[in-house]
Amino acid sequence: MHDRKKLLFIMNPKAGVMLAPKYMASIIESFSGAGYLTQVLMTTGKGDARDFAAEYGGESDVVVVSGGDGTLNEVIDGLLSKDLRTPIGYIPAGSTNDFASSVGLPKNIHECVDRIINGKAGAVDIGCFNDRYFSYVASFGAFTSVTYSVPQNLKNIFGHAAYVMGGVTELANLKPIHAKITLEPGTDKEEVHEGDYVLGAVCNSKSIGGILNLERLDVDMNDGMMEVLMIKMPKDLIELSDIVASTLGGTFKSHQIEKYSAHSMKVEIEEGIHWTLDGEYEAGSEVCEIKTIESAISLIR
Repeated sequence: MHDRKKLLFIMNPKAGVMLAPKYMASIIESFSGAGYLTQVLMTTGKGDARDFAAEYGGESDVVVVSGGDGTLNEVIDGLLSKDLRTPIGYIPAGSTNDFASSVGLPKNIHECVDRIINGKAGAVDIGCFNDRYFSYVASFGAFTSVTYSVPQNLKNIFGHAAYVMGGVTELANLKPIHAKITLEPGTDKEEVHEGDYVLGAVCNSKSIGGILNLERLDVDMNDGMMEVLMIKMPKDLIELSDIVASTLGGTFKSHQIEKYSAHSMKVEIEEGIHWTLDGEYEAGSEVCEIKTIESAISLIR
């Protein structure tokens, strides 16, 4: 028993359609059969996963997370707050699971467990928004409130469809947000963009909220860069239709859409604009500093 590796299993039992708790016994059995001594900690509220990772992550050989992107975000934040590089295994159990899709994790719970046991850990970049870490997206404007404003019971019942329904209602309430983005692409020259936008997203992901597909942007999740997507306020219904077709179709060819990559940036934005970090609400500020933390975590996949 003393030779067994230690596995910290952090589970959010309320995530998604709440399937993971039903397979708890078989999951633990699989980890035990692979030689792990497993400690299970269940979250009961916001911040629990972060606290668990920060307190016990350093004592473990592997930290496994079962929950949605928000739960994973907390675990990453907890580990990084203590400068820990403990390998992370992820069993996506949320309603959308953008991050899991981006890194190629299976949707089946048992396949994820097998991947954690037999897979290899590799480095992945992480973003930092002011002093708060995010695993795949920091965003403001249209659609971004959908992830935290759609009630959890609707997410549990309708899953991905709940986000799509919420996103459709957002289209009817588009409002311009004035922002100035100063990019530091990793060269001596700064690049500045300024305008009225309906959506801004800084991401290291291949999808956002299950609504926007970024596959065609050729995202590399460990290149030291974040992808920046800014959608300008449409002047009329024709421009709005062009934006919708371009974004939902994943081409992003509309002249109303700005796309760039950068290692770090400063966003100066009008007062009172809130952000979303990995699907969770984050109070904004008039000046936001966003940077890429290269190879910040070790993810098993």
